[in-house]
Amino acid sequence: MAEQPPSVATSPSPVAPPASPAAAPSVTEVETHGVEHIPDGERTASSLDLFRLAFGGANTFSTCVLGAFPVLFGLSFQQGLAAVLLGVAIGALILCPMAVFGPVNGTNNAVSSSAHLGVHGRVVGSFLSLLTAVAFFSISVWSSGDALVGGAHRLFGLERSNLSYAVAYALFAVLVLVVCIYGFRFMLLVNKVAVTAATVLFLVGIFAFAGDFDPSYAGIYGAGADAETKALFWPSFIGATLIVLSNPVSFGAFLGDWSRYIPAATPHRRVMGAAFLSQIATLLPFCFGLATASIIAAKAPDYVDPAAPDFVGGLLAISPGWYFLPICLLALIGGMSTGTTALYGTGLDFSSVFTRLSRVQATVLVGTLAIAFIFIGRFALDIVQSISTFATMIITCTTPWMVVMMLGFFVRRGWYDPEALQVFNRRQRGGRYWFHHGWNWRGMTAWWVAALIGILFTNLPGQFVGPFGDLAGGVDISLPLSLAVAAVLYLALLSAFPEPRGAYGPKGARLVRTADTPVPPITSAGAAPSSLGN
Repeated sequence: MAEQPPSVATSPSPVAPPASPAAAPSVTEVETHGVEHIPDGERTASSLDLFRLAFGGANTFSTCVLGAFPVLFGLSFQQGLAAVLLGVAIGALILCPMAVFGPVNGTNNAVSSSAHLGVHGRVVGSFLSLLTAVAFFSISVWSSGDALVGGAHRLFGLERSNLSYAVAYALFAVLVLVVCIYGFRFMLLVNKVAVTAATVLFLVGIFAFAGDFDPSYAGIYGAGADAETKALFWPSFIGATLIVLSNPVSFGAFLGDWSRYIPAATPHRRVMGAAFLSQIATLLPFCFGLATASIIAAKAPDYVDPAAPDFVGGLLAISPGWYFLPICLLALIGGMSTGTTALYGTGLDFSSVFTRLSRVQATVLVGTLAIAFIFIGRFALDIVQSISTFATMIITCTTPWMVVMMLGFFVRRGWYDPEALQVFNRRQRGGRYWFHHGWNWRGMTAWWVAALIGILFTNLPGQFVGPFGDLAGGVDISLPLSLAVAAVLYLALLSAFPEPRGAYGPKGARLVRTADTPVPPITSAGAAPSSLGN
């Protein structure tokens, strides 16, 4: 029978009586909540809202570009479709459990990670989400800005100069920043419109390209390929699948930013289902990108040259004239969705690490830095390919962090102490998640070892190949390997070095042992805890 955890005098019971839900605030009311615990009575979002935000953030040109990668890797349409279906399905399954932390704890996922990486170790999640958001925000602004300028050039003869691109990037980035400053409700409104509008425009695109589409597009691995080319099929297929899979996984650090507004009583299966279905729905932009890439490869192959791919340019080249305006609208709407979901989470996490900044101040600061990064990357450096590599590296590091979070949720039976989770944000010490001077070396070790192994086995030909990247015959096994290492190592460390019983709820631990180690009381920053957990 599980033993009861010792009480902690300064941490009240995390189970609060249900409160009557408040009326939803106006979309033009600037959000004031940071990462502090949101009372259940102030949570007015639903699982459907989570679906809209997660789907809206991926229902974009950026996802279409990822859908084009199987063709860039030489796969046929049917082989590429199999890679897309496999990548989206596996990625959605990995992602969906990350949605439950928000409703359970009323805060974002980085703060929730305090329970598994320690009060100080939670900064790992904050900086992972910060780097991920800046990378994907930059990609969304670049791709959408290029599409807007390209479409305007075809429609109105606008000159494609550096000035045109600079104005497009600036206007787009500022629009995204304004939405993020207003906060969750305004972002939700944008995504409600974006989900419907972008979906309609993608469906219209099916009619625009139906006459040119050939599902029998053969790629380079057909019957006539030589033995050397055929040997590259599996590395290409797995590489394309992992690129597709990286899209849903990239949302792992952000789901709590949105699901924290969902009432705690909402069934976990409903919240997880919304996250899962939001990624299954991205098959629309993925397949749009795959299908149009196969048309581009047949009609304008220069645009899908792996050395210098230009999916947006190729799409404009093969589009009928009447679809140029929908492409521009897709660029605007889809980019707004991706940009807001990325930048909002960045400002939120930044304010949790540097507590002197409010959410609005942090959003303005990070947004300004991100915009500067976009302009430097576009006009001073040739780093678009480097950004792709950078994003892949972030995913490789984020996935083991997600594994630690999900297994931690399982062994804790979904029980958390909201007061102890906020110790870092309040600049306090002690509590259930203090562990060893604010660090839980079990979760930290499982994370960094798995992330390091993933990087060592990464194989991105022409971009980055780790020291062991060729050991699997050129196949990139970094992501599945880091997943497995994180899971096995974390459970092994929890079993060999039990955590304090006080870190678990009334029902005790599941699957692992616990230790009779005292839990230090929560004290002010200047006072040292009277005893330290292990």
